[in-house]
Amino acid sequence: MIKQILGRLPKKPSKSADAREAPTSGHSTSSRNNDVAGHRAGGLKEVPLAGTIFSSNSGVGYKFVEGARANESFEALPNFRDVPTSERQNLFLRKVNVCCAVFDFTDLTKNMKAKELKRQTLIELADYVASAIGKFTETIIQEVIKMVSVNLFRSPAAQPRENKISHAYDFEEDEPLMDPAWPHLQFVYEFFLRFVASSETDTKLAKRHLDHPFLLKLLDLFDSEDPREREYLKTVLHRIYGKFMVHRPFIRKAINNIFYRFVYETEKFNGVAELLEVLGSIINGFALPLKEEHKLFLVRVLLPLHRPKCLPMYHQQLSYCITQFVEKDSKLADTVIRRLLKCWPITNSSKEVMFLSELEEVLEASQLPEFERCMVPLFRRIAYCLSSSHLQVAERALYLWNNDHIENLIRQNRKVILPIIFPALERNSRSHWNQVVQSLTRNVRKIFSDADPDLFQECLRKVQEDEAKQGEVEAKHEATWRRLEQAANKAGSTEMFNGKAEKLPSETCTIFSLDANEGGSSCSLTGFHGENTSRWIGDGCSIRFPIFPYACVCKFV
Repeated sequence: MIKQILGRLPKKPSKSADAREAPTSGHSTSSRNNDVAGHRAGGLKEVPLAGTIFSSNSGVGYKFVEGARANESFEALPNFRDVPTSERQNLFLRKVNVCCAVFDFTDLTKNMKAKELKRQTLIELADYVASAIGKFTETIIQEVIKMVSVNLFRSPAAQPRENKISHAYDFEEDEPLMDPAWPHLQFVYEFFLRFVASSETDTKLAKRHLDHPFLLKLLDLFDSEDPREREYLKTVLHRIYGKFMVHRPFIRKAINNIFYRFVYETEKFNGVAELLEVLGSIINGFALPLKEEHKLFLVRVLLPLHRPKCLPMYHQQLSYCITQFVEKDSKLADTVIRRLLKCWPITNSSKEVMFLSELEEVLEASQLPEFERCMVPLFRRIAYCLSSSHLQVAERALYLWNNDHIENLIRQNRKVILPIIFPALERNSRSHWNQVVQSLTRNVRKIFSDADPDLFQECLRKVQEDEAKQGEVEAKHEATWRRLEQAANKAGSTEMFNGKAEKLPSETCTIFSLDANEGGSSCSLTGFHGENTSRWIGDGCSIRFPIFPYACVCKFV
């Protein structure tokens, strides 16, 4: 009787059996399971890493026991459709833990079967999240965040462009670097995007694990060289911002800090355009009236982004964000325009064309009071653009009159604006090298002539008078220089260069000497005052008199 009872008790495993069943790399399996896994895996074909996407309805899930090791072992996990509904969340948790295995994707021939099976598991998880019924538990949320962190927050790959000077890298010509792990990372991002957007993900539970350190690391990923990854990050961040209201101030502050470092320190960050796209939708949802915090964000963060040399990479998104602010509060137009004028590119014509395009969008959203406050400095700058020898700059400035709203604002303030820009229009119509610019200039002149003929004629007379006065001034300068040369010819010696002022024999001018040596090779003069001049002339110029016994270079300051 006792032997029968003892015979029913489970036998104690031997030490050799314990050694065989000991966990390896955090996972446990037995030799029997290895045989089963090997038998089931033997029927699967090895598919290249960049192959087609497999449906989650086919195949069997596998558990990775030794992750990135050379000889992987797998434990078979059933498909979601093969288990009861009550057990699916437990199976989901097991599959999530499986996907924590990380592989090296720089060598495409290494662990091909393991990589492909993990990819299929990620697809199954993404499909399950999209159709899940029932709230995810806090344990599942915690494990999902852990799995996503392990896969996404990886050590950065070697970036050959890291040490290049920003202006030596051509953003338009050079091809972006593609991450070799992207065919795998794509499904991690897709799964995480569906998990965040799922109605079964409880925001109150998820916010405890989707915390500030996680968000900071997620934002750092925007510096990825791979544009495909930045596109997914943009969508994920947008979903997080929309769903987790408690994190909104922190996300905005973190983006501000990224832009501060970019503008004032590094001038290198690959994801500026994508972050600005996210901010564009955020700004679009700002409530009115705008908070002071949001106005400071415009002035301190967005407007300084016009300074970096790589502005063409994100100017379209930046212009949209700034225009959104002006559309919500037209009083900001004056601030925006003055800041644009302050950092206006003088020698970069392509950047100047971008500024003119953005200026048109801002003016289109502005109202008359704000326009009147900034129109004088604004049209002084536009006058320079109108007379530019660069075709695109002059053409883009003239296109402002094709906008009906801007033309109406100009028409109402023509008495102030026309005298400022009329000299540039007159020069263009007479002597600009491009026929298109001349034609556009004549159209603008006609607009002003039709709107106010008297003002147009008055400005024309003033320009003609100014040109006549300028001709007289130039003639006087030429005559003065001739008298100076004649005086130097008559002097005939260096006796006057003795450190004091003397009247020349011709009685035409006085030369003031500060530093001269009778036996030296040169002398420095600090001033020249002619009979008919009331100011110093020749500022910053020098003239050589070869007729002197010693070559004299006269510098007028």
